[in-house]
Amino acid sequence: MSATRLLFRGARLIDPDSGYDAPGDLLVEDGRIAAVGGRLSPAGEEVEIVDAAGLCLAPGLVDMRVQLREPGAEHMESIETAGQAAAAGGVTTLVALPNTEPPVDDVSVVEFLARRAREVKLAKIHTYAAATRGLLGHDLAEIGLLGAAGALGFTDGVKAVADALVMRRLLAYARSFDQLVIQHPEESSLASAGEVSEGEVATRLGLAAIPPVAEVIMVERDLRLVELTGARYHAAHVSTAAAVAAIRGAKARGLPVTCDTAPPYFTLNETAIGDYRTFAKLSPPLRSEADRQAVVRGLVDGAIDAIASDHAPWDQDSKRLPFSSATYGIVGLETLLPLSLELYHNRHMGLLEVLRRLTSNPARILRLPAGRLAPGGAADLVLFDPDRAWQIDTDAFHSKSKNAPYDGRPVRGRVERTLVDGRTIFRREGSG
Repeated sequence: MSATRLLFRGARLIDPDSGYDAPGDLLVEDGRIAAVGGRLSPAGEEVEIVDAAGLCLAPGLVDMRVQLREPGAEHMESIETAGQAAAAGGVTTLVALPNTEPPVDDVSVVEFLARRAREVKLAKIHTYAAATRGLLGHDLAEIGLLGAAGALGFTDGVKAVADALVMRRLLAYARSFDQLVIQHPEESSLASAGEVSEGEVATRLGLAAIPPVAEVIMVERDLRLVELTGARYHAAHVSTAAAVAAIRGAKARGLPVTCDTAPPYFTLNETAIGDYRTFAKLSPPLRSEADRQAVVRGLVDGAIDAIASDHAPWDQDSKRLPFSSATYGIVGLETLLPLSLELYHNRHMGLLEVLRRLTSNPARILRLPAGRLAPGGAADLVLFDPDRAWQIDTDAFHSKSKNAPYDGRPVRGRVERTLVDGRTIFRREGSG
């Protein structure tokens, strides 16, 4: 059990929200941040001193796109194992997609997830609600009731809201309740018959292809509807140069538009598929090197607001299949930080800017009181070594599922300790 008072001594304190980046101490009292910066000497009852010299102390990561398999498929991932994976990855707040069984299209399922998260007492878990009943793309879910119950936004998860009239109604209703709409941006009639991105790799492997324009066609359609309705709109896991450019233009016109991407889209390209590697089968699919570079540029110039893990756990029976039969998606909670830090180590972005896309930016989009090192705020913290070199070992993941294409990849940056409300929920063996 953690002490009620913790003093992190001599850390590099990084607050992306304010731009603060300086060495100093941070004091935690009763689950809140009591003081930040300088040399602190708290009086009174016993304080646990954490030697943080050489380490960074930042707000815990806010992961805005996670698939949980509870309820319905706990053999792939449960709320507890997802919480353990999040803790090991420095994620203190995560938001779940509604594609569970049953789907999150009823207030009772929202309440169930909130209750289970409280019981598990690891990362803070929020949820989106289904945009349409049963995630079927036809009848709208109860936007007002689900929002009042705690849903942070509305999406059909891994499926696009394909019908333009349904999407217009969704945006209009969401606008009236000041709710966020999150879209999986893929024109389904172009994408439904494909498995990988159209190009040389698809041709060489003889796999059915998805044209990259399927992404931007959906984004541009939705942006027109946002202009019509004024609703807050978020494009998930953007992966193409054209989609990034469209969102950049929409922001320049003042539309209430945001977007995220995931580490595979700036650390890998379509060649990672190799000879039919199903662990590199994603939706949207891995793209060309030119698209990968465009995603990096979008992160650098702010066209892309956030980085999410896009955590999608699957069991071996779902992935170790012929490529055309295998499911889409990879796990990502435990590799979110080190893979994102490649942007820093490769000198594309400063450390503070990378962390901003993992903490304060997603918190701002979701309107959560998270992602900041501010006195009085919840002590949701991650202590990490930004330069620690190690190799990803999927067998060591806390997640029940191990489906990731990064096994053996050398990375730099490792979580040493994670706290939620001042409670240590993860501590690396041998660390302070």
